[in-house]
Amino acid sequence: MHDLIPFLKMYKDHWKGLFFGIFLSFLTLASAISLLTLSGWFIAASAVAGVLAISNFNFMLPAAGVRGFSIARTAGRWFERVVSHNSTFKLLADLRIFFFEKLTPLIPGKIANLRDADILNRLVADVDAMDHLYLRLISPLFVAFIGIFGISGFLYWIEPLLGLTLGAVLLFLSVGFPVLFYHLGRPHGEEITQEKTHLRITLLDWLQGQAELQIFGASGRFRAKTEEAEKKLLKAQRKMACISAFSVAMLLTLNGMTLILMLWLAADTLTQGPPNPLIALVAFATIASFELIMPISGAFQFLSQTRTSATRLNEILEAKPETAFDSKGHPGPAKGNIQIKNVRFAYPGMQKMALHDVSLSLQKGEKMALLGRTGCGKSTLLQLITRAWDPCAGSIHLDGIPLHQWRESALRQAITVVSQRVDIFNDALRNNLRLAKPTATDEELIEILEKVNLSHLLEKSGLDVWLGDAGRPLSGGERRRIGIARALLHDAPLLLLDEPTEGLDMKTEQEILALLFEHAKEKTVLFITHRLVGLNKMDRVCVMDEGEIIEQGTHETLKNAGGQYAQFFQRI
Repeated sequence: MHDLIPFLKMYKDHWKGLFFGIFLSFLTLASAISLLTLSGWFIAASAVAGVLAISNFNFMLPAAGVRGFSIARTAGRWFERVVSHNSTFKLLADLRIFFFEKLTPLIPGKIANLRDADILNRLVADVDAMDHLYLRLISPLFVAFIGIFGISGFLYWIEPLLGLTLGAVLLFLSVGFPVLFYHLGRPHGEEITQEKTHLRITLLDWLQGQAELQIFGASGRFRAKTEEAEKKLLKAQRKMACISAFSVAMLLTLNGMTLILMLWLAADTLTQGPPNPLIALVAFATIASFELIMPISGAFQFLSQTRTSATRLNEILEAKPETAFDSKGHPGPAKGNIQIKNVRFAYPGMQKMALHDVSLSLQKGEKMALLGRTGCGKSTLLQLITRAWDPCAGSIHLDGIPLHQWRESALRQAITVVSQRVDIFNDALRNNLRLAKPTATDEELIEILEKVNLSHLLEKSGLDVWLGDAGRPLSGGERRRIGIARALLHDAPLLLLDEPTEGLDMKTEQEILALLFEHAKEKTVLFITHRLVGLNKMDRVCVMDEGEIIEQGTHETLKNAGGQYAQFFQRI
């Protein structure tokens, strides 16, 4: 149960609504039990009054009670559902926000090995499973124990032996049934959670990779994997349904046995004299009392499923980020001076160093190109500058202040990154651009789009044009231009370009580079590339290989030096 404690603590922010829901649930169940009990007594008492010709029998008061309890049961059930579900949904919304806030600082470190579908499953399905704690566990337990003492006390008032007997039976079942059905449902609940995750992963792989799968003729194989995962999930759910049916059958059987016992005791204690309608009251109260026990077995049957989801969520919630920021750190603003001193870095779990004693220095307004073949450590260095990772040794300073002493918001405001991959969200063009500058007006956005030659996107719906999942309606060049538009909007003093023109045709590449260099006239620029374009506009060029800087100088100096840089040009 330790896994559930962090989520139980979150109930304190919504305790009023949750406990009001429990109160309404108790009133509803009390009305249902009272309705059945009073109805049974009323019918029996009316029959006895007719047989014994009792002329002064009060029909009106019990009839009004039956109608009153019936109305209270219906209205109470509706209000209880509204209140309890509203509070639970608010709680789950807060939990999703809390989970996302914990997840974001872990990127790319702690969750590098998790699949996108797995993270999505934790954010959606595993968080949804937490409603079990309140709706199926806490609320039914509170109502059950209060109800057991209530109905036992009522029968104790009529006849002590009847109240004590029914109370003992109900208490025994309310303790024994949860233990029994928790152990019966535990393996299947864990299996359901795991198979849901597996199904979501395989299904997402199959859907997202349709184009490539069709090209290579592998769509059928991936669909078969998805169907197999679905069969495993259905099998686990079928087993859990059988256990649910078994619990209902056991409760009905025990209800009948308890009813026989209570009738026998009532017949022995309440039949001295004329026929006593209280026997019918005891019988119907016994039948109705099992409504208190019914939800508890199901709650503990599915508890293992909730615990498994809680464990998966806690893997994220309790993880420590690789790069922790100080909320009271340096607030900025930044000028754009970068100093990299003897930096060494290896990715977690890797013995080979990605960077070896790298040292660089860029003053405000200076332009530097970092050249080298794929895998030589260029992008790794960029990730260290943005503090996606911290170096294993050495230091990186921004304006003379170590990066780890910067406040995260100030560091993000100081750096603009244009990378090979431009993430387009399934949203309007306006919102995709405002990621870089939330306060931007529509006029600013339109002006930026004209600068990057994307004004044609405004022809139909303007800035409300929907870009679709991952920007699928857009071409590669259009996606890159949206990335450039974001960089222009962000307007930070330090501009990091990580092969921004990779995969583009020569004309588009020249246009994008010209636009970027025009924008970055007074900015500090680190241009990472493995292609020999735009290098003559750089103040300095550094050549990297195997995580080390092997050459450094101006474009003309290195070209005439006959080293690695010169060899690159000779191969063209």
